[in-house]
Amino acid sequence: MRHRLKTGIWRYALNRLRTARNVPENPVSLMRLVYRTVLPDVRTSLGGWRDRAQTIPDPELRTQALASIADKEFHCQGGSVYAAINVDRKDVLIPLIVALQTISDYLDNLCDRSTSLDPEDFRLLHKSMLDAVDPSAQPENYYRFRDEQEDGGYLNALVTTCQDNIRQLPGYVHAQPYVRRLVGLYGDLQVYKHISHELREPSLTAWRAEHAELAPDLYWNEFAAATGSTLGMFMLFAGASRDDFDAEDARTVYEAYFPYVCGLHIMLDYLIDQEEDRVGGDLNFCNYYESGEAMLLRVEEIVNNARRDVQKLPHAAFHRMVIEGLLALYLSDPKVSQQKDVRTVSKRLMKRSPLMRTFFFANSVWIRKHKQD
Repeated sequence: MRHRLKTGIWRYALNRLRTARNVPENPVSLMRLVYRTVLPDVRTSLGGWRDRAQTIPDPELRTQALASIADKEFHCQGGSVYAAINVDRKDVLIPLIVALQTISDYLDNLCDRSTSLDPEDFRLLHKSMLDAVDPSAQPENYYRFRDEQEDGGYLNALVTTCQDNIRQLPGYVHAQPYVRRLVGLYGDLQVYKHISHELREPSLTAWRAEHAELAPDLYWNEFAAATGSTLGMFMLFAGASRDDFDAEDARTVYEAYFPYVCGLHIMLDYLIDQEEDRVGGDLNFCNYYESGEAMLLRVEEIVNNARRDVQKLPHAAFHRMVIEGLLALYLSDPKVSQQKDVRTVSKRLMKRSPLMRTFFFANSVWIRKHKQD
């Protein structure tokens, strides 16, 4: 008995040591891993889904699936950085993150440019994400409430790929309740933000009131933004890839990422999409402040709170790099230079920029410039 206990303690200690040694904690080591491992593996994984999408029989579903991959590849690239938490399991984490993010991007396209405004349609489409993170769920026909039906099994294949990889995460039993909560909130958001225009804001504010206990310091639009991020899900996947990941670890990850890291992610996304959303008639959460200055102050506060919250996590330096990388990724987007107000906000956020953020800014520009389709 004593021998088995000692063996278990040593195994636990060695696992912690191996994990600690492998997690990059400076920008150079992180970007080396991104260029050598993450980007090539994402390209391979996403290329497989592109090939599969090209065979979708329905022309509208095929168009939206291919567009979501072509236009939003950087979502998969950014999300897959979390494989750096446990690079020994990148063969599980990267296909899982790419598949779930591809579902998210595909459904976002279907809802944004939808032939329907039916909330039942949007709800059922996003049930695919709930099923994807539940390895016991049975995939179904998620197109039941819309005219377009024939996707050649594309969406179900994405769902089962997520499930197959989740089954290989030893700590997922502890992560699953928090992942399901985040995915459920994400699905709610997608329903309410895509219904008829006159119902969107009333539905979102009523929904926020139902969840008043979650992130009480956030305005309704900021709460909605926080629910639109997949980063908390990906970090929970990465944590659950460890043998020693327990219920307390899962709670800590959830509380460190939701709401502020997640909120920062999507507020930056909406910040750079303001003109695009105005032209498309889409809802944008940056438009609900009394002034640009008021919005900027809130974004700065969200940045500071995100930095504070990740300090409670192991390898806090990695998560601080994620925050600086988010700022660099979005503020280096070509859309920024095309919008005067956004340029002003970007300059303010980048003013006195730490060297780390400048480094990630330069790398984000380089990756976009050398994107390979």
